[in-house]
Amino acid sequence: MTSKTLIPRRAFLGASGVLTGLIAAGSPLVLLVPSRSWAIDLQALSSAEGTTLIAVARTIAPHDKLDDAAYALVVQSIDADAAKDAQTLRMLREGIRQLGAAFPSAPEPARVQALKGLESSVFFQTMRVKTLGTLYATPVAYAYFGYEGEAFSKGGYLLRGFNDLRWLPEVPLVDSGPVPGA
Repeated sequence: MTSKTLIPRRAFLGASGVLTGLIAAGSPLVLLVPSRSWAIDLQALSSAEGTTLIAVARTIAPHDKLDDAAYALVVQSIDADAAKDAQTLRMLREGIRQLGAAFPSAPEPARVQALKGLESSVFFQTMRVKTLGTLYATPVAYAYFGYEGEAFSKGGYLLRGFNDLRWLPEVPLVDSGPVPGA
């Protein structure tokens, strides 16, 4: 091989599409995944683009203690769409370009302001719909929020917490007068 055909390691790693991260030890996600580390192979987007889209998703639906692994599922879904449609890929790359390279590391108020500038764009609307639709429909988010899922296949809610009011404070017993019909 000649030196013209070799790709520098940094250029290869920058262009390869793999997002990686660690899940925090105290996170409810630890119960769902076999290991604390996660990685997502991206088909159409680079790692840098994926990192920017994670920051976009986290800014649209901010949950400070929800691990990036949940937001990475949003990026994986968007990447799958971009791999199938060149126009979607162009739109995503244009939105990422408009946000700039510093967007993922910017403080939250700056990220919010940058996204407000793109609020009427197809990029923002696509990211908003995909973030809300994907993030809140995953078992990872279910575990984080304590949602047990649908109850029909488990016998319904009647015997599975219908009258479980542990999340409300105890109501003091007060004599409210005579009981009607007694």
